[in-house]
Amino acid sequence: MRQIVLDTETTGLEWKKGNRVVEIGCVELIERRPSGRTWQQYIHPDREFEPGAQEVTGLTLEFLADKPRFAEIADAFLDFVRDAELIIHNAAFDVGFLDYELSRLGPQYGRLSDHVAGVEDSLLLARQRYPGQRNSLDALCKRLGVDNTHRQLHGALLDSQLLAEVYLALTSGQSEIGFGAPVADEEGGTGMAVVAFTAEGLDPALRPRVRVGEDELAAHVARVEALFKKSGRNLWEPA
Repeated sequence: MRQIVLDTETTGLEWKKGNRVVEIGCVELIERRPSGRTWQQYIHPDREFEPGAQEVTGLTLEFLADKPRFAEIADAFLDFVRDAELIIHNAAFDVGFLDYELSRLGPQYGRLSDHVAGVEDSLLLARQRYPGQRNSLDALCKRLGVDNTHRQLHGALLDSQLLAEVYLALTSGQSEIGFGAPVADEEGGTGMAVVAFTAEGLDPALRPRVRVGEDELAAHVARVEALFKKSGRNLWEPA
């Protein structure tokens, strides 16, 4: 499964008032793991920022003066997100702006939904899990232990990276675990066969043995200690 965590920055809050996209940031997930591939682009908006929007993003028209227009980067953007499921926080906002940008290029570009497999709104997921609570990206980072101390301004790529961590934490519940094993295909090459191991009916002898490296173990210990400091209790500590 290929997913793209996406965020935009804009000149204002409403595309219906002619506001434009000034930055797009994307982070790719493959089978719920960051692939290392990202896509980011600053965009010249051909208009002024609305009051307050510049302060949020830290971007200026002077900085954007030599950046490409949306028409120049549209194909590259669509190629990156094509056929993926998009993960967006408050999706209606970003999708509305991107659909508006595509509409300015002509009917042949259609809408964003014509190019992707679907859109998952992480804000709706958070509201279902934490009803009645603040579910902004900053609030979720704090609640889920995602470090956002380096987020002084809104930036599309940084926010996408943070949202990727938040989304994985929000949706981390699993009923089974898949393990890949190399197999030969019909043409003599090798691929990965995914075997599902559930709690019922599994021969213990077939369970894979996973060796944890020292770096991973140290990271686990640091994570548990951080959770203990936040919650005041440690469920993994022997009684």
